[in-house]
Amino acid sequence: MGDTNYISTIVKILETPNKKSLDNNILVTRFRAQLPQIRKKGIVNLIFWGNLAKTVGNYYQANDYILIEGYLSLNNKYILNPVKSNSKKVEITVLKVYPFSNYLIGKK
Repeated sequence: MGDTNYISTIVKILETPNKKSLDNNILVTRFRAQLPQIRKKGIVNLIFWGNLAKTVGNYYQANDYILIEGYLSLNNKYILNPVKSNSKKVEITVLKVYPFSNYLIGKK
């Protein structure tokens, strides 16, 4: 699984949440989000499980800001391209979600 760390941050949802049901009727929701950074745009993949996945899929959409808490993991993704032989994929398995208003950060 790689290294894991607990993280709490505000993210901007970049795409519509993708809901998927596994064989044992557990719902998984995945989408990409952007971390609020000044110099670089940090994009991470968010993963939600179970009832939280259902809630996120129903109530949040692209361009919403949310406050999340969860475990950050860096997974190595090996590519056959010799220029980029090894890249890291950043994923956050989210445990808690809180709505965050756009007006609090000065955007309308």
